[in-house]
Amino acid sequence: MNQKIEIEFKSGIELYIKRDDLNHPFISGNKLRKLKYNLMEAKNKGFSKIVTFGGAFSNHILATAAAGKEFGFETIGVIRGEELAFEIENNPTLYEAKKLGMVFYFVTREVYRNKASVDFLKHLEDKFGSFYLVPEGGTNELAIKGCEEILKEDDFSFDFICCAVGTGGTISGIINASQQNQKILGFPALKANFLYNHIRKFVHKNNWDLVLDYHFGGYGKIKPELITFLNKFYLETKVPLDPLYNGKMMFGIIDLISRDFFPPNAKILAIHTGGLQGIKGINKILKEKKKEIIIYED
Repeated sequence: MNQKIEIEFKSGIELYIKRDDLNHPFISGNKLRKLKYNLMEAKNKGFSKIVTFGGAFSNHILATAAAGKEFGFETIGVIRGEELAFEIENNPTLYEAKKLGMVFYFVTREVYRNKASVDFLKHLEDKFGSFYLVPEGGTNELAIKGCEEILKEDDFSFDFICCAVGTGGTISGIINASQQNQKILGFPALKANFLYNHIRKFVHKNNWDLVLDYHFGGYGKIKPELITFLNKFYLETKVPLDPLYNGKMMFGIIDLISRDFFPPNAKILAIHTGGLQGIKGINKILKEKKKEIIIYED
């Protein structure tokens, strides 16, 4: 569903948001897209266990746990940060994933950096037995195939399509499915010049670019001005945005409109990739710091 943002912009610009966050209560947005063909592949190959990776408030971890529960897979989450093993009850993301049946394996940040090494994967196989591996963030060829289904024929009338970027899988699928006359803009949630080369491995078009100025300090980093923006946007539109991905993207889009980045009468489509579950954890941190929290309806 594409929802028009009822804010009056200069020069006749129109902004819409694709509410992909509404496609599933837990496996929402791009996570449902990324997992779809991976789960089919796991089933076809006879696997009963899924292993994947993530951090404290990972959308991907919770989505994988929910998918395992719904489609009959055991799920194992390799979690960055040993200290989190003692904080599950106070971490909304991990707590929900645990309730959905996910088994956690907490590792140090040093070990996590080498998670894709042959030795570590062999260690996981020795510990948990045979499994189907889904990479951190879910990005692989099958995930991109799923993300190619985000755009529909009705979306080809838009001049610009914008999405948040984490591991690059979602934007890769959108680029592959786009029309050559459309411009695809990615808004990385982290300091990520390396993403250009990573995305080029998966796409066959050149109608895209990354906007690198709206990461707010890096992955997982937020600033008071972003929280204020999210709340103002929600009160004006009733569209909730998470602060780690989609909020940064929307802040960037509206700031670029104010700077005349887009041509007059441009039609812009922003992709809402979900991730609202992370708001609970972020709000918990903000409350502890006595800072403004994010307004949204749970």
